[in-house]
Amino acid sequence: MAGAAGLDVRDDIYKNGIGMTSQRTRERLLERLFEEGIRNLHVLEAIRRTPRHLFVDEALAHRAYEDTALPIGHNQTLSQPYIVARMTELLLGGGPLDKVMEVGTGSGYQTAILAQVVERVFSVERILPLQERAKVVLKDINVRNVVFRHADGNWGWPQYGPYDAILVTAAPADVPVELLGQLADGGRMVIPVGESEQYLTLVIREGEQFIRHQVEPVRFVPLLAGAITS
Repeated sequence: MAGAAGLDVRDDIYKNGIGMTSQRTRERLLERLFEEGIRNLHVLEAIRRTPRHLFVDEALAHRAYEDTALPIGHNQTLSQPYIVARMTELLLGGGPLDKVMEVGTGSGYQTAILAQVVERVFSVERILPLQERAKVVLKDINVRNVVFRHADGNWGWPQYGPYDAILVTAAPADVPVELLGQLADGGRMVIPVGESEQYLTLVIREGEQFIRHQVEPVRFVPLLAGAITS
């Protein structure tokens, strides 16, 4: 499948990983994801290739291949690998994707996974320092098919819509109408929805209808309004 065909991490021991960030540790994570039901081989290969330890502070690198969420600052988290894999797999359930919008760049890890399994990623983030750091890491590992916007994610990125798929990495109380309007006919949106109780939700557009499927309970940070520059 097209996308960022080759992550380039050959020239640096820290990028490649050692000890708790080694390739062997990553392989054990893949085994856990398979046991938990992840079956899409493109998704599993993207996770195998992607150095998750680069997307967290170096002090947390030894935990990068645990199947757990990790803090990235600004009251945000790096989603657990299972959730990243599950959301990506659901997005790909309708077939190959060209143009995908991601709402919530965050650390850039989900962005990196998406970039390897779709043609183009349009990533929106409200917290500028997070997105700037993500840009550096993604450039460092040779991810080139992503463009970025610093903005309130509730409004998406209508300039380049409609999108074949939309992936949202923070939870609104309900699916924003503006995002639904940017989904192409036949397109898929994967989004956590809810407040005290959240459910990963798959939305499929059929003409002017939006068919919703609750997938499983999750816990995400809320999708907040406004853009932050520092």
